[in-house]
Order: sequence, then structure tokens, then C-alpha cells
Amino acid sequence: MLPPNTYSSDCPTRLLLDRIANKWTVLVLSLLTVQTFRFNELRRQIEGISQKMLSQTLRSLERDGLINRKVIATVPVTVEYSITPLGRTLSVTVDSLRLWAEEHFSDVLASQRRYDSAGQD
Repeated sequence: MLPPNTYSSDCPTRLLLDRIANKWTVLVLSLLTVQTFRFNELRRQIEGISQKMLSQTLRSLERDGLINRKVIATVPVTVEYSITPLGRTLSVTVDSLRLWAEEHFSDVLASQRRYDSAGQD
């Protein structure tokens, strides 16, 4: 078996990159490194995410083995999400993207303004 080549269009690692490069994935994993959250707690923490998108993101992350979903028999049923050991190995890298964005967003915005005012297409 050949080693993965992410630059190849048929490499399955591209599917994984699509998942982990998603902004919702970055934000969910970053939060779950701090503590366990219930669904609505996550939704309140991540402004702008719809219920549907959060559900899809959590389902995908659970399928990939990056988070755990724990159902607690209460009335109504409580569901908690936590990060797995595999997810923790990824969260360090992914959280670096979030931190970089927070630190450099003003530089990027300034570059965009310069580019746009120069009449570039």
C-alpha cells in the first residue's frame, strides 16, 4: 500500500482534511478540549451555528472517533459530548488555527482593504 498523498485528487485523506478544516469543527473541538458540554450549551457558546449544522458536525466528529456522545437517562434525556484521546491529538493543531485567526485577523483585513482599494480583481 502506498503512503497517503494528500495532493492526489483520489486520496482519502482529503475527506478528513475537509472535515477538520471546517470552521464549526475547529470551534467544537476547541470548546470540548476545555470541558464536556451538552448540545444546547455548545449551541449557546458557538454563536451563529444552526441546530442542524451543530448536529451534523457532532455526528461527523463522533463517527470519526474524535468526540464521544453520552446519553444520560433523565427526563428529558440529557446528551453530553466530550473529546476522545484521538480528538485531543487533533485539537492542539486545530486550536492553533483558531488562535492564529484571533491574533492576525486585523492584519488580514488590512491586506484585504489594500488589495480592494488598489482595484485588484
